[in-house]
Amino acid sequence: MASLKTESFVLNDSLIRYDWSLIEIKQILQKPLIQLLWQAQQVHRVHNPNYKVQLASLLSVKTGGCEEDCSYCSQSMFNSSDVSDYTDFDINGVLKKAREAKEAGADRFCMGWAWREIRDGKPFDSMLEMVKGVKKIGLEACVTGGMLTDVQASRLADAGLNAYNHNLDTSPEYYDKIITTRTYQDRLETLERVRRAGITICTGGIIGMGESVDDRASLLRVLATMNPHPESVPINALVPVEGTPLQDLQMVDPLEMVRMVASARILMPKSRIRLSAGREQIGKEAQILCLLAGADSIFYGDSLLTTSNPSVQADKDLLTAAGVTINWNE
Repeated sequence: MASLKTESFVLNDSLIRYDWSLIEIKQILQKPLIQLLWQAQQVHRVHNPNYKVQLASLLSVKTGGCEEDCSYCSQSMFNSSDVSDYTDFDINGVLKKAREAKEAGADRFCMGWAWREIRDGKPFDSMLEMVKGVKKIGLEACVTGGMLTDVQASRLADAGLNAYNHNLDTSPEYYDKIITTRTYQDRLETLERVRRAGITICTGGIIGMGESVDDRASLLRVLATMNPHPESVPINALVPVEGTPLQDLQMVDPLEMVRMVASARILMPKSRIRLSAGREQIGKEAQILCLLAGADSIFYGDSLLTTSNPSVQADKDLLTAAGVTINWNE
């Protein structure tokens, strides 16, 4: 009876909050880990009683040559990382990858375009056809392509786009230490345009870039005070890449990823919390703790844009070991 009484605070959707303070969030982030996991589990079990994990596959359609100076990214033209500028307008080739992803078990297909902003003309027309094609295959379609206009957002919505990814990356206070070519407000306005068009938003951040606990709490506060909460919240761990300004940083403590996932689950009970970049580096045990803490999606496939990701078979083994049931399309 005690556990039922404890869980009751999340049973009523009207009790989901959008007024979290920075102090409250920092207190959650710094709880003793066992207590934090216990609280996150209570929320997660109410809102995901069947413990379903969505598998999302990510393909880099336009790679490299990006005009943004993001310090973590190997695709920035400002960094000396060895990533060639490459764009694939082959719609059939991309849709072939989407079908392969579906056959491997994915039910969301995400397409990445390394742009500062979406370009009209052939590139955007190709993007629209890819979105339509992915939907016909029977997958959710997601795009990440930088900033966009209201007209472009409406055209993507008309094409059937389910979600647009545009990460905030870090806190407003730490942001200019990581990126200077686009403001935090630019990012927030992009998300607003996507929402106005009726497309769900996928937005989260990266930890392990030298930020403080206060910065992590501040990022979570921006996300958790959006009304409604973002439908999808990717939590990434920095994978240091040679040729980027952050190349010499050490991988973040895996338990810090667990803390971020658990805190995000408590703050945003109905959002899909996506365990994203850095999974291969933090190891199987930490990934299982993240699933326990409330992660209900993973990016699935051998690579994430330009960083490595666990193999399909490794993820099957991981989810089986965790006791998560997936309907593999085989």
